Amino acid sequence: MKIAFVGKGGSGKTTLSSLFIRRLAAHRVPVIAVDADINQHLGAALGLDETEAAALPAMGAHLPLIKDYLRGTNPRITSADTMIKTTPPGEGSRLLRVGEDNPVYVACARRVALDDGASVRLMATGPFTESDLGVACYHSKVGAVELCLNHLVDGPGEYVVVDMTAGSDSFASGMFTRFDMTFLVAEPTRKGVSVYRQYKEYARDFGVRLKVVGNKVQGQDDLDFLRDEVGDDLLTTFGHSDWVRAMEKGRPPLFELLEGGNHQALATLHEAADAAYERRDWHRYTRQMVHFHLKNAESWGNAKTGADLAAQVDPAFVLGERLSATPQPV
Repeated sequence: MKIAFVGKGGSGKTTLSSLFIRRLAAHRVPVIAVDADINQHLGAALGLDETEAAALPAMGAHLPLIKDYLRGTNPRITSADTMIKTTPPGEGSRLLRVGEDNPVYVACARRVALDDGASVRLMATGPFTESDLGVACYHSKVGAVELCLNHLVDGPGEYVVVDMTAGSDSFASGMFTRFDMTFLVAEPTRKGVSVYRQYKEYARDFGVRLKVVGNKVQGQDDLDFLRDEVGDDLLTTFGHSDWVRAMEKGRPPLFELLEGGNHQALATLHEAADAAYERRDWHRYTRQMVHFHLKNAESWGNAKTGADLAAQVDPAFVLGERLSATPQPV
């Protein structure tokens, strides 16, 4: 399953995504965690200290390696230099799997130890650096994540969880269609639900599954407000957490000591995510991938690469679980 956590800045999406990742790890579910936010805090939320979090490799810095590996022997892609963030896989492309070892994970992922011997792979786009100021946008870094998601074959019982950039910026690329479920974290305020309205409108035409997760809900009035504003899209809520406060101080207790109500909310997210995968349509998933690739090719990709990127589309190729056992080119 591919899961995104979105929401306005300060809503708590990084905190809730880290709790969900901890839940998956505690249940020994294979999981890759991806920090795709411009403010890189997921590592710290999973227990890394400042030095460890700063030492995480940046996916954007390894983009040439990622492109070269994923290209494989695909005859439609003449060189890695002609690959852009939306390049779809085709016959001969190398595909990624959650539980495998491959050069992309070796370069970009680090294993983070959690409670009771559990661990997750953590990948990060990398922070916005001083050299980026005035000459780059953050979506150029997130492109490495989108390219990997386009080439990922994941099955039931394994997860990729992405902490997305704040607000509606996620719609600056086609990556918002790469997920089986998008959890939108919203506080019980007018600003808290404003991003929900934007997401709801943008996602409607693409069949994006969206559920709202209320955060910092302190009573019935907060709950009623969220229900009035988002209706049936409200999935569950999280209340005050001393466990989270301790985690934010760098002293997280054992995960099993998280408050019972918040544990139940995480179980609700887990159930909803599992159910969403059962409705995945690989043909639509591939069509959407191609749609955004052609759109990007026409608007800027062809001019940037000097190639006809529409020719990279393999019309007979459909990404799917059937490919999970297919030997990959070496």
